Amino acid sequence: MSFAMQGSLLDLDDGLTLHELSDGLVRTELGSGAWVDLRPAWLTGGDALFDGLHHGVPWRAERRQMYDNVVDVPRLTRFYDVDEALPHPMLTTVRDALSDHYEPELGERFVTAGLCLYRDGRDSVAWHGDRIGRSTSEDTMVAILSVGSPRPLMLRPRNGGAASQRLPLGHGDLVVMGGSCQRTWDHAIPKTTKEVGPRISIQFRVRGVR
Repeated sequence: MSFAMQGSLLDLDDGLTLHELSDGLVRTELGSGAWVDLRPAWLTGGDALFDGLHHGVPWRAERRQMYDNVVDVPRLTRFYDVDEALPHPMLTTVRDALSDHYEPELGERFVTAGLCLYRDGRDSVAWHGDRIGRSTSEDTMVAILSVGSPRPLMLRPRNGGAASQRLPLGHGDLVVMGGSCQRTWDHAIPKTTKEVGPRISIQFRVRGVR
């Protein structure tokens, strides 16, 4: 697969295109030092990336303790740790572009990638924050690239209440949760009874944050 730089764009010969990140990037201040950036259609022509990940990643079905029962996690996952090769060259390009853009504000680069496969509307992730590791006490960023069928990302203050942000993440959209967001806000992908196809979420994080 060959790469060709054209100004601020990166095009792959299968039509996969990563656009300039700052074009169309919108930040929403959530309060208490938390914010969220949204960049619609950062990646276009993403069918090749979706297909490559969908069929090429060694997805894992996890089980977790839930009160007195052990239950299936309603999505498939695969985590790529620091220095572990990513499953598609575009993910390395995406991670580098995110690091180049956010490092002056973040103070470090993104180094890991966590992938989730939502097979249909029955797959979901419950309300949570990425609060394992340094993010329990430090500001950080979690960047999520979405490919596949659209699903809404919901956000609400950690102390509860109704969701106050609903971000309809589509094919190739990027969302970045920053500042105190992981400590002071929760996020979720709710189940839906609507007919929806599969979606893959690629989450980029810094060292020591899960």
